[in-house]
Amino acid sequence: MSENTEHVKCLIIGSGPAGYTAAIYAARADLHPVLYTGMEPGGQLTTTTEVDNFPGYPEGIDGPQMMEDLKKQAERFDADIRSGYASKVDFSGPVHKVEIDGGSKTITADAVIISTGASAKWLGLDSEQHLRRIGGGVSACAVCDGFFYRGQEVAIVGGGDTAAEEATYLAKLCKKVYMIVRRDELRASKAMQHRVFNTENIEVLWNTETLEVLGGDAVTGARLLNNKTNEESTIDVTGFFVAIGHKPNTDIFKDWIDMDQTGYIKAVPGTAKTNVEGVFVAGDAADKIYRQAITAAGTGCMAALDAERYLAEKELV
Repeated sequence: MSENTEHVKCLIIGSGPAGYTAAIYAARADLHPVLYTGMEPGGQLTTTTEVDNFPGYPEGIDGPQMMEDLKKQAERFDADIRSGYASKVDFSGPVHKVEIDGGSKTITADAVIISTGASAKWLGLDSEQHLRRIGGGVSACAVCDGFFYRGQEVAIVGGGDTAAEEATYLAKLCKKVYMIVRRDELRASKAMQHRVFNTENIEVLWNTETLEVLGGDAVTGARLLNNKTNEESTIDVTGFFVAIGHKPNTDIFKDWIDMDQTGYIKAVPGTAKTNVEGVFVAGDAADKIYRQAITAAGTGCMAALDAERYLAEKELV
């Protein structure tokens, strides 16, 4: 074996709640896991300023601090957590090969846990990204952050099922919800459309696009464009939600792992197993429904337990 090739029992690709939880369980099972954090160590929660819905933090916690806590807990059990990202995989044989950082190192592993997560799609506005980075009121998760806007007026961008569901969720908490839709109809299912149209405090802004999210340190409104009339307008809101979809970070696995049409990895129901023996999945890379830190952590536990059982059956531990 060359000096830039290393063999491990259990390799975890990606961090975040799923990866770090998998590392905790795998380390406690003496699998000596090696975890590569990926390009965004800690995952999506590193850009979340307040997490109030994860058990064990009665006063809430900053997302980056929570990820640091999970990392330290995994390291306490001797999980080997490294910087770097998986750039290529070969799952053709019983021993799985993963190239790190463009091929500068190759890891071979008896078991692999994929926890690469998913990334929210954004509008790409400078103002949106600035306010998102500083925790100024731009979010891609109404369930996570809607609580902070009780009794206030907010906006949500999107016209699909996710946007419709999040709009109706926000409507239960907020005084008013502007739903910004760039077309003259919703892509959401008829059932979800019915819920939107029958919720009194949701106002749908048709044929509308966002030009700018207003506010320096916190959202104060949005500047909009009607793409039919070219008229500009502004709305006063304190929260701005984007619900135009998520993209699972699974491209490097597409030649090996079964996925749905949008790239989410298919797990064997009731398990974390994929179609490839010895390869498991956890977190948002396989979850397009819940997308919560707590559910990601739960599937991280499942993946580690499934990996432990697999390695025991193969007499590799």
